[in-house]
Amino acid sequence: MTDFALLFPGQGSQSVGMLAGLAERHDRIRSTFEEASEVLGTDLWQRVTEGPDTELNRTEVTQPAVLAGSVAVWRVWKDLGGPAPARLAGHSLGEYSALVVAGALDFSTAVALVAERGRQMQAAVPEGVGAMAAILGLEDEVVAAICREVAEDQVVVPANHNSPGQIVIAGHAAAVERALHKCSEAGARRAVKLPVSVPSHSPLMQPAAEAMREILAGTEIREPSVPVVHNCDVAVHDDAQGIREALVAQLTAPVRWTESVRAICETGIMDLAECGPGKVLCGLGRRIERQARWVALESPETLEETIRSFEESE
Repeated sequence: MTDFALLFPGQGSQSVGMLAGLAERHDRIRSTFEEASEVLGTDLWQRVTEGPDTELNRTEVTQPAVLAGSVAVWRVWKDLGGPAPARLAGHSLGEYSALVVAGALDFSTAVALVAERGRQMQAAVPEGVGAMAAILGLEDEVVAAICREVAEDQVVVPANHNSPGQIVIAGHAAAVERALHKCSEAGARRAVKLPVSVPSHSPLMQPAAEAMREILAGTEIREPSVPVVHNCDVAVHDDAQGIREALVAQLTAPVRWTESVRAICETGIMDLAECGPGKVLCGLGRRIERQARWVALESPETLEETIRSFEESE
């Protein structure tokens, strides 16, 4: 059997109707969403299946929806006899999914945590004050230097190092606009503002980080059964306090996704599966490590074939 890693998506992978194919074949998908709905006091599966997009894309709805979708796919994987992964990682929000799969967090606890995380992130910065933008085709160091140059008395910083040549910046809306203009002048292939108002992974999220620090201090966290590579420091933490600190730090620190994937591949693991809705991480991953085998588990056929191939590989 081959060693492999499971990677869990973050905000942005949600879509109305996601995981419909798996849900038709496996009751576990809907039952997992129903479990999350009991925690939230709202019908999360209805939000996913019926929308509208504007409702599903609300941060406090999106985060538990993506978490539930990721854990639901993992549960189907287990139901079908899928083997255990050797490494786990999650993109931002996806770290909570990874920690559930690793047994460090109970699912119901994680649902409540990410719903509160979404509320705190939305509350940290008034609507219209913050912004995020994607920059394609410039080196990370160039984007970082531009952010420093145009910040003035505001905040604009690299927020997501998603893949070589693809970086997301975040901060005050006006500073992000200045950085966009400067990146375009510097030769960026694309520099576009994203349709979000929460400047995630920037110092503007400090109020949310402090709120989550207090909440996580009272949360039971167990030692993970599988190593989880964290975004903020590209490290594995096996103690509760280390995990708490990483979950707090990820709110204001950049997502070091390129480094996280490379750290997994450097252990010799070259089979990586995206466990949850969408194929965003596979798209990024193929630009990070072209020699690796990338697969998204969002369809029943792909999930079942992947289980067979991982079990049969030497």
